Amino acid sequence: MARDIFHDAVRAGLQKDGWIITDDPLSLKSGDTRIYIDLGAERILAAERGEAKIAVEIKTFASDSVVFDFYVAIGQFINYQVALENKDPNRLLHLAVPQEIYDTFFQSLRAKAVVQKYQIRLIVYNSENEVILKWLI
Repeated sequence: MARDIFHDAVRAGLQKDGWIITDDPLSLKSGDTRIYIDLGAERILAAERGEAKIAVEIKTFASDSVVFDFYVAIGQFINYQVALENKDPNRLLHLAVPQEIYDTFFQSLRAKAVVQKYQIRLIVYNSENEVILKWLI
């Protein structure tokens, strides 16, 4: 299974934010299909709140068409969300996107409308510094 070129940068950024990587990749059986989400992670919260669990699909938007990459990312996100709701409903799915793409393409009206309509949780990362810059829910 091929990894996105910024996989390790996002993994490192999550770890710097206090997340423990539990799955790399996170494998789920959904009906007769096995899917692989790039990362699974968890973090202990305050004692009364327990733990938070996330799944992270990492995208680089490295093809010649950012619009095509967006279509693929949104399609994956929606399909993975359905699988998680059935198999691991306490785990929240996030789409990790590079800062450059978030600052440009994701500011367009079309991208904003899609992200809002489908309630896509975004993680904005800086691949050079291996840090998470924003959590957008």
